[in-house]
Amino acid sequence: MKFVLVIPDGVADEAQPALQGRTPLQAARIPHMDAVAAKGIVGRTDNVPASMPSGSDVGTMSLFGYNPLESHTGRAPLEAAAQGIELHSGDWAIRCNLVTVIDGIMKSFTAEQISNDAAKELVTLLQKDQCGDSHWKFHTGVSYRNLLLYRARGAEAPFTRETLSTPPHDITDQPVAGYLPSGPGSEQLLELMDRSKELFATAAPNLRRIESGELPATQIWLWGYGQRPALQPFHKQFGIRGAVITAVDLLRGIGRLIGWQVIEVPGATGYLDTDYAAKGRAAIATLSRPDVDFVVVHVEATDEASHEGNVDAKVRAVEQIDEHIVGPVHQCLQQQGEYRILVCPDHPTFLRTRTHSHGYCPFAMCGTDITPDNSSEYSEVTAARSSMIFNAGFELMPRFLKG
Repeated sequence: MKFVLVIPDGVADEAQPALQGRTPLQAARIPHMDAVAAKGIVGRTDNVPASMPSGSDVGTMSLFGYNPLESHTGRAPLEAAAQGIELHSGDWAIRCNLVTVIDGIMKSFTAEQISNDAAKELVTLLQKDQCGDSHWKFHTGVSYRNLLLYRARGAEAPFTRETLSTPPHDITDQPVAGYLPSGPGSEQLLELMDRSKELFATAAPNLRRIESGELPATQIWLWGYGQRPALQPFHKQFGIRGAVITAVDLLRGIGRLIGWQVIEVPGATGYLDTDYAAKGRAAIATLSRPDVDFVVVHVEATDEASHEGNVDAKVRAVEQIDEHIVGPVHQCLQQQGEYRILVCPDHPTFLRTRTHSHGYCPFAMCGTDITPDNSSEYSEVTAARSSMIFNAGFELMPRFLKG
């Protein structure tokens, strides 16, 4: 049997006045997701425990069948794994965003989707500034998403689980003063953030961006600290061999840590301009391989639209996922034999707040030995009426795989 999970990141939302009181899922034309619902069952799952911050690191860990209360140690270590960076005893990984803060306000947590080349120049500048310190190491990632490592090298790390940080995407258009790092080790982080302001003020990539009318990256924002997690391989836990298709390092990292193959797709950007059709084709090609039983297709675009507060873009993004991924992949599955397909976001991301939220996510699944429950559409409203509820999100995966 072949299995597919499609994750429209952050698609779960509230009713929107701009959509005549409908959610983006209800307003979007998604015949293929609705077909999954009609052929199978619709329910809801709470992927992020109330005691943990809502984010894709926690939500996807739950979706993949791992209890985040036991397995989660932070977001940045997962992204380090995606880059093949090994964390040793005492080491810490820290997410390093390139952001735009103007007059104390978080204007852009992405430095207006800064290019890879410009980001690399700025991160290289940061590393050169720290080259005399054997503990700190900056690593380039994709666009604004980069990493800072603390290499303990036998020393006691200044950080603990009590070191606090705030994701910059949670404070768009808000004053940053009340959200700076705090707790053990935060003084060093604040020093690095302040130093980045000085370095970036006259950095060539920023001067070029300003000249072309783009926002500069005014500083780094450090958050999401953690140490290497211990995750049991997915094949050992479920007896299924997996692969993941994503443009986001976080998902790549989780995939590598649990023993999945990571499928790289040209044109996959992790943003609204991603090549949806290329992801769909890659999923179909991966399903044909004898060494893969389970394919996960993650799309970040719906989440990015919410962070921007762009309701129309969110509707368009979910329609693209439906047309170019869910439709052709479901058709392929039905033609190849026994299968199951699941559509579910990792967490809600509300357009109203422009940030991640706790709460239930709607899911739809269908396929071999799944008895339909007479649902007619895939949406939050349909899911809220269902008796199929997973209050602990990590319990959904064994239900999907084993029935």
